[in-house]
Amino acid sequence: MRNLYYSWRFYTFGREQYYDCMNKVFSNNLLSLRQVNLIIAVFAGIFSAFPIVVENDFKKAGICAVVAVIALLLSLYSNFLMQQINIKNRLIYIISMIFYTNITLFGTYLGIWSNADRVVSIFSCFLICALLLFLNPPHFNFFLTVSAMVIYIVSSIIINKVPRDWIFDIVNVTIAGVIGLFFNWSITKLRMGMELSTTKLEEERSKYLDQSILDELTQLRNRRDFTNTFHRYVVNFRTTDDYLCVAICDIDFFKGYNDHYGHPKGDDCLRAVGGVLNSLKESMGVYAARVGGEEFAMLWFEKDVTHVDTVVQHVMKLIGDLKIPHEKSKVAKHVSMSIGIFVERCGAYGDTQTLYDLADKALYSAKTGGRNCAIVHGDEIKNYKILPPDAE
Repeated sequence: MRNLYYSWRFYTFGREQYYDCMNKVFSNNLLSLRQVNLIIAVFAGIFSAFPIVVENDFKKAGICAVVAVIALLLSLYSNFLMQQINIKNRLIYIISMIFYTNITLFGTYLGIWSNADRVVSIFSCFLICALLLFLNPPHFNFFLTVSAMVIYIVSSIIINKVPRDWIFDIVNVTIAGVIGLFFNWSITKLRMGMELSTTKLEEERSKYLDQSILDELTQLRNRRDFTNTFHRYVVNFRTTDDYLCVAICDIDFFKGYNDHYGHPKGDDCLRAVGGVLNSLKESMGVYAARVGGEEFAMLWFEKDVTHVDTVVQHVMKLIGDLKIPHEKSKVAKHVSMSIGIFVERCGAYGDTQTLYDLADKALYSAKTGGRNCAIVHGDEIKNYKILPPDAE
């Protein structure tokens, strides 16, 4: 019995997957509550007019009107909750119970207390299946459905003195309850299975997307992502920024480093430099990518062109702080980097290749100018050199 309960409760997906799916699709219950309560409010409101017109029965009309008002309030409250960010599942349970109690008592009143007609009795049985619209744990649905069945059967036995009448009601309400439970279980399993499949597919998609745009060694973006991002920066630049900065970086004498220390050490060096450039996204809003073997690229926006120096000096300081020995370097005892930066007003260039070539030209100037430095230039500024902090 215990195994059956847990198999039913967790739908064979496992406890964690079950709760993850429930949390993701629980918001659908609010949409269902809003819609079905609105329908019941309209239906009960219209139905409240018949007792007055046909039977001159204000009591029955009043009960129908109260049901309509409760349903309308639940619909409005559900609509309000849909606009909130964080909704507790327990609150949705409570609203579902109020809704179910409302329609169960309404159906019981129509089918038994006001009129023991069998047609209305069958209609009331269909109300028991109302939770098919919602995604709830099966034990919660079981509790609500059995409660509704007990209320209906007890009321039928009390009111319908003839056994033939209440036996007919018991059979109908039992069949309706079993059908409701069975189909709710099946539909919920199907919806949860679809959600689980969607989640897994989305995870796989994200995984393959990351693999297609990430450089595996450095965990920086790769050249493909750089090309797409560069185009997006040029075309969809932010109106709050005045300048786009394009930087091409190259580790000084990296071939000599690889030959002397070996490729595993070379990979460690690239990983360390990649970690430094990766940290710039959070600290300074700089996008970085690995576009070649030891070549990297950076993109960022500036409001003030003079702030370019701050970013470049920060990068050079972080590279120096790594203190990676480089005996084959002709410019420093440790691994250093040459950087070429082109700065241009946003919207001035629509061709990414032109901007890239201009930054690459600045990198060439940095290499021919002694390496371990940065050359900044642009159409609106004169070329100037930036040395690392420890060289100044």
